[in-house]
Amino acid sequence: MHDNEERATVEIVRGLIADQFPTYADRPVTLVPQEGTDHVLFRVGEELLARLPKIEGAVGQAEVDAQWMPRLAPHLPCKVPQTVALGRPGEGYPWPWSLVTWIDGDTLGADEGADPAVAEELAAFARALHRIDTTGAPRKQPGERGSHIADLADVGHRAIATLTAFGDNGFDLEAAAHLWQRIVTTPRWDGEPSWVHGDLMPGNLIVRDGHLAGVIDFLRLGVGDPAPDAGAAWWTFTGTARAAYKKALGFDHATLLRGAGWALLPALTGLDYYRERWPAFAESAQGTIRELLADPDLA
Repeated sequence: MHDNEERATVEIVRGLIADQFPTYADRPVTLVPQEGTDHVLFRVGEELLARLPKIEGAVGQAEVDAQWMPRLAPHLPCKVPQTVALGRPGEGYPWPWSLVTWIDGDTLGADEGADPAVAEELAAFARALHRIDTTGAPRKQPGERGSHIADLADVGHRAIATLTAFGDNGFDLEAAAHLWQRIVTTPRWDGEPSWVHGDLMPGNLIVRDGHLAGVIDFLRLGVGDPAPDAGAAWWTFTGTARAAYKKALGFDHATLLRGAGWALLPALTGLDYYRERWPAFAESAQGTIRELLADPDLA
């Protein structure tokens, strides 16, 4: 999926656990088939999950999770992973890694993505996160999700130019360019900075018995403009569920528009990057862009 990717294996994880955390050495280790862009995941027994970064940019998440999840969890309406142990390099694997609590359930599917009740549950999670005290928290830096999206105007323009050169991308590229220009001229967030998850995509949402059971993958956690958490409106939800999510978030139009930008930009850049590396992700990016262009709330 990436150049210079480090891919842990079941055998490596077993060796790491036996050497560093022998208390868990007798637990079976199995690869979790649902794979994201940043980590390889392994279930360890019934209660634990081993998270091993596969790209260098994800290496810092283990320590961030260990520091901040205990502080955030008591204020959130659903489960988030809690760090059980922080691992160190070994067995030929070069980076720190972690053991976290397993959250029972499945990643959010199309049925839940069309369910207004699930959308309202995720909006309640986002609102609760945004209200948590930010004292001492890591601030979003320029270019990160939660910073001012206008700082990335040129990134979006270059992505559009690349896609223009490719040809048929499955959507109206001129309309996407116009939407991007409107987004990057939207006023800056002038409220108090808040906690931001920044990646409320279906693969990071755990559902059980038709309800939101957990939210995972806090790689982009930090404090800034809450707009990126609107991205789930287009990444995750459809139809009346999308409308319910946007209404329950309660964002003003400018914040919603900036949030649309944090859905549009990764889709534009990801479509080109993943076209050959992960075609399913590229197709999802196309779908997100089409949904954004069809949304009357963004007019």
